[in-house]
Amino acid sequence: MMDPDWHSLPLKDVFDRLRTTPQGLSTADAKSQLRETGPNVIERTAGPPWYQILLHQLADPIVYVLLGAGLLAILIGKVADSFVILAVVVLNTIIGFVQEMRASQAIAALSRMVPQSATVLRDGNPTTILAHEVVPGDVLQLQAGDQVAADMRLFEVNGLQVDESPLTGESLPVDKQETAVESEAVIGDRLSMAFGGTLVTAGTADGVVVATGAASELGRISRLLSETTELQTPLTRRLARLARVITLAILVVAALIFLVGMWRDNPFLDSALAAITLAVASIPEGLPAVITIASAIGVQRMARRQAIIRHLPAVETLGSTTVICTDKTGTLTRNEMTVETLWVPEGEIELSGVGYAPEGELYRDGQTLDPLPEDIQQLLIAGVLCNDAQLTSEGGRWSIVGDPTEGALIVAAYKAALDADRLRQTFPRNDEIPFSSESQFMATLHETPVHPATVYVKGAPEVIAKMSPAFFDGQPMSIEAVHEAAHELAGRGMRVLAMAMATPASDTELEALSWQHELRFLGLVGMTDPPREEAVKAVRSCQQAGIIVKMVTGDHAETARAIGRSIGLLDCADIGDEVVTGRQIEAASDDELITLSSSTNVFARVAPEHKLRLVKALQADGQVVAMTGDGVNDAPALKRAEIGVAMGINGTAVAREAADIVLADDNFATISAAVEEGRRVYDNLAKSLAFILPTSLGQSMIILVAVLFFPITDGHLLMPIEPVQILWVNLVVAIALALPLALEAREPELMQRPPRPPNEPLLSTFLVLRTFLVGALMTAGAVWLFFREYHADLLAGVSTDQARSAAQTAAVTTIILFQMLYLLNCRSLTQTFWRIGLFSNRWVYIGIFATLGLQLAFVYLAPFNRLFHTRPLDAADWVMSAAVALGGFLVISMEKWFWRRKESSSKAQEHV
Repeated sequence: MMDPDWHSLPLKDVFDRLRTTPQGLSTADAKSQLRETGPNVIERTAGPPWYQILLHQLADPIVYVLLGAGLLAILIGKVADSFVILAVVVLNTIIGFVQEMRASQAIAALSRMVPQSATVLRDGNPTTILAHEVVPGDVLQLQAGDQVAADMRLFEVNGLQVDESPLTGESLPVDKQETAVESEAVIGDRLSMAFGGTLVTAGTADGVVVATGAASELGRISRLLSETTELQTPLTRRLARLARVITLAILVVAALIFLVGMWRDNPFLDSALAAITLAVASIPEGLPAVITIASAIGVQRMARRQAIIRHLPAVETLGSTTVICTDKTGTLTRNEMTVETLWVPEGEIELSGVGYAPEGELYRDGQTLDPLPEDIQQLLIAGVLCNDAQLTSEGGRWSIVGDPTEGALIVAAYKAALDADRLRQTFPRNDEIPFSSESQFMATLHETPVHPATVYVKGAPEVIAKMSPAFFDGQPMSIEAVHEAAHELAGRGMRVLAMAMATPASDTELEALSWQHELRFLGLVGMTDPPREEAVKAVRSCQQAGIIVKMVTGDHAETARAIGRSIGLLDCADIGDEVVTGRQIEAASDDELITLSSSTNVFARVAPEHKLRLVKALQADGQVVAMTGDGVNDAPALKRAEIGVAMGINGTAVAREAADIVLADDNFATISAAVEEGRRVYDNLAKSLAFILPTSLGQSMIILVAVLFFPITDGHLLMPIEPVQILWVNLVVAIALALPLALEAREPELMQRPPRPPNEPLLSTFLVLRTFLVGALMTAGAVWLFFREYHADLLAGVSTDQARSAAQTAAVTTIILFQMLYLLNCRSLTQTFWRIGLFSNRWVYIGIFATLGLQLAFVYLAPFNRLFHTRPLDAADWVMSAAVALGGFLVISMEKWFWRRKESSSKAQEHV
């Protein structure tokens, strides 16, 4: 049975359905209800136990091969080889385990949003109880500063304003009312309701609790969050695909190597060792470490740019992002209401300056307004005196205590050289009528040196104009003109307030309303939450990079449209001026929503489930989605998106823990910087792959050539390289040389490229051809030098074992020197390394010299000779190894030149 639409029911029906009264429940009834409905808490969904999470990290094809190779190595006595292999598996398992253990924290954070205590009517008396004891039918009493304990239908409302931004995204406190609203109203328009987890900013109210715990809006979001599937990132998908391909290839080739060895009558153990050696050589053991470390370096760089990365794969995924869905308030805008326009019959007055800093001037027709006309002065004084907010400054940062709208009025007065504090001292307040959603105005009574009493009023333009009809008789300003001006300002996305004043002949009581017939209309004030300047530039930068930016907000459609225009989201490319609302999203089918989501960039009055559906629709359209948000309502969509981006300053704990990235400065410009950094990380990972994979392929091809063509000597297959030497190359040298690539600076055209297609393979055709070319060159050089050294030593009378060790040492040295020079070619996959800057990455040269030092130890130090079965080389051997490496470097340089020519030719044909 579905819950009734509490927001649309008459109050009598609400009390009847809940079997309660405005005096609340009796203690006995409350206890009975508590047993029936359970405590007012959000239950956590039990996640998998820690050991399942741990075992899940081992569910990877490459891990299976590594474990199998390690076990076989132990069985045939190669303990050192198995130890290094298993160490790699353990390291990556620990990293994955720690990350996944954090994944369930978002739901836990929801429970912390429920307050510890609440005031209810029990047996007709106000009683403070623990929040988890609140039950449906309880009457809750609210006042300013309270956090609402449960979802409630309001009655006895007195100027109640509630900050619902964590739940709906609404940027300003919402005025609440007793009157029912239409049943189709979205959460942000349910003015007769207060929801659990929101904050009372002004006024008082009583309300009857209609939903607690899992049945509340917070509970519904918790269910959405627990049911939301967290998608794999593009990098993890590409790596998984690559792992499957590599695993299959390794198993097939290793099996063939073993069978060929047996067919050639090689000893069984030699054939098995050759298969294991090929497996170890084929698996890029250093790749997981390079990916992790490269991403970690990206994390540090992003942290310096105010983006805190919670999950490592998010670093690279940012580079694949095709759509960014962003909140409006505080992200694209400053979250600081600012008066932009004053309207009086003589025309509009513009104000410069944005935010709460009291810096700016007043202009009329482009000219500074000096001196300040009397009508403008009275309009601004009314805004200061009929006002409860305070402007404060701490550490040079200006902020508002109170309602943001009222704060904007104070700042506007200071810009006109009116001191708000002095005005309040000069005209003390004697009485007031607080703002309420029913009356739509606020009035204050003040003593003045000239008049015994002055009344200032502010409120909705239509209400204030209607309250003072006598003023418009015989005046050049008509009520119709006021309505037209207010509508025009609202159409520009402004929140519009009207001001009026009265000077009764004697003291009066505001509640008597006798002063209304003397009310004088002063004018209109239009204010907005202005866009961040850096956000406008960042949006433009993202669009140039081929990334679509969409604004998803809980604000009203006209406000969203105005901001969308000002930051360049509307009337651009194939996007018109349309704003899609939450109701349209709700009414659309899944297929219709896919079309709808691609036809506009601005979405308004959006509820949590709408955001989630929007993300799913964009993903169904093949997009890689980054979703930003700061409220509880954003958490399910943050989790579903490939990249969830939460706000660090104004974001809720729920949003931060559901996200992959937290913005320390709540600024959209930081997202643009993070995208740039993500693309740089991916570029550098591609360079690392282009460096590491040919090493593994080349060593595998060396083993394959040995099994197919090398002779049996002294009862064993002659091997040009041993497993422990392969591990030396893969783990020590490859990492030492590959890591500097993670520190490469971004290439100049990085943010002019379109996003990578989500299904683009990690290994492009270009990289595959490069891998085989480099692998073949490495194999040819190492095998040739091995045979040259081996036969030369045999002819010189050296023993077979010593000749084999010396030849293997020469082969490994050739591979190492080949890698050193190939590293320079990998600094850019298409350009020559000197064109991107000889010394723009000093770590490359540090890595080369460090590797050279390690290789000298490998060749000449006795402990290394014993461990790796190597022998010292003479100068001639080094010269030959260096010559082979230099030849490979020149061939790769020619290949890069060929690709550049081909690309230039293709672009020229496109222009034609």
